[in-house]
Amino acid sequence: MANTVCTSFKSELLTGTHNFSSNTFKLALYTSSASALADYTVYNTNNEASGSGYTAGGTTLSGGTVGTSGTTAYADFTADATFSSVTITARYALVYNSSQSNKACFFLDFGGDKTATNGTFTITFPAPGASALLTITG
Repeated sequence: MANTVCTSFKSELLTGTHNFSSNTFKLALYTSSASALADYTVYNTNNEASGSGYTAGGTTLSGGTVGTSGTTAYADFTADATFSSVTITARYALVYNSSQSNKACFFLDFGGDKTATNGTFTITFPAPGASALLTITG
């Protein structure tokens, strides 16, 4: 997977715009037609996936956590993102901050189209730590 951090998110981290411990973050699904992922500045519906049981804007993520592991700082969510009883195909997922005017953070790349047919579409997040969803090393 080649995940993409939105360019605007990088500078917003340095100005303290995003607080993974207290802001509300959401995850929306996108099709393989989504492009220029680094250029997204806010959530939008262009190329957002659609299907039975899926609501535009996606789902709210829970359990935002921030910490360190050795010399690595990380942000993660303790609960996986789950869409139940959906029929949908998606290639990407956008994590965005709904507490901060829906500012785009980063895209997860599934490495190809993933499909659920009248079932559950789950995005499993890694455990918090050095291999968490978002890490800063150096």
